[in-house]
Amino acid sequence: MLPSHVFTDVERDELRTVLGTVGTHPYRDPIGFSQEVAGLVDRGDVPAALVDAAERTRKDRTSGTAFAHALRNCPLDEDIPLLDQEDPLTDKYAKKHTYVSEAFLQLFGHLVRTPLMSYGTRFNGDFFIDVIAINRYVGKATGYSDGELAFHNDRTAHPVRADYITLLGMRCPEGDLTYTSFVSGLTLLEMLSELEQKTLREWYFYTPFDVMSKDNNKSLSVSDNHPIFYDDSSVRYVDTQTTVAPDAPPEAKDALIALKNALVRAPKARHRILEGDLFTFANQDGLHSREHIEINDPARARTRWLMKTYAFRDRAAADRFADRWMDGVPGRVGD
Repeated sequence: MLPSHVFTDVERDELRTVLGTVGTHPYRDPIGFSQEVAGLVDRGDVPAALVDAAERTRKDRTSGTAFAHALRNCPLDEDIPLLDQEDPLTDKYAKKHTYVSEAFLQLFGHLVRTPLMSYGTRFNGDFFIDVIAINRYVGKATGYSDGELAFHNDRTAHPVRADYITLLGMRCPEGDLTYTSFVSGLTLLEMLSELEQKTLREWYFYTPFDVMSKDNNKSLSVSDNHPIFYDDSSVRYVDTQTTVAPDAPPEAKDALIALKNALVRAPKARHRILEGDLFTFANQDGLHSREHIEINDPARARTRWLMKTYAFRDRAAADRFADRWMDGVPGRVGD
């Protein structure tokens, strides 16, 4: 069962009031914004309900008890604009003038001790990005389409990958049922034989870069060879795309088929993100997907808007990539 916490309306409104005191612009001054939000923690201004929920999440992650968590009835901005999906980022800059949602995501990152990260070649290097259907990606295999997504990690082909992803429901049409599903790497490993596990830990596989990455950097094509499982139970895989390297031995293909079978059979956590829901999960210690269960109005469904952050596992994990920081901004990396 997915661990979750539901804030009362009083707790939500108290949080919104506290977050509304943050005056730094999250997109123009991300360092100052992070520092100002951290000051809320240092001064003890954060309501106990959020502190307790974040601490339970952090302990579950550390102990391996759970890799995905949901918080419901979270604070959002009073006005959630309807974004132009031809260029939603530019439209957000023009229409969104309060930053409660961004402050909440930043605050959650501070409380669970996972420093935020961003990619300098995407969305102007912003730390708060929008998962919404962009017109030019309709029908393509990317999170910025209006379609389903097979089980995957975000940025699988890239050398620097987030340890955690957090999604906040900004606009989630009630008449259409879209679910985010999660399965842990540990669950998948338990369904594989010892030989299959060993083979999947070899550097026999590669993954093509996603369409948006290739649009932003024309030199990208496919990743270097990589294992699918590494460390204790971390996984690097995009279903239907990660495949066997040409020079890999025959057992690599057999192990890949075994993984695909395990992925179908494995028990999964499934969560429908509602407006005001925060859904946070391990990006490297599991796989996630997007499922359309019932779409009654496709035009309405494609306006679904989630705000997303990437995060490192902890400060030590972030510091290992300090030589990659772009523009002097800690956490902002390149391709």
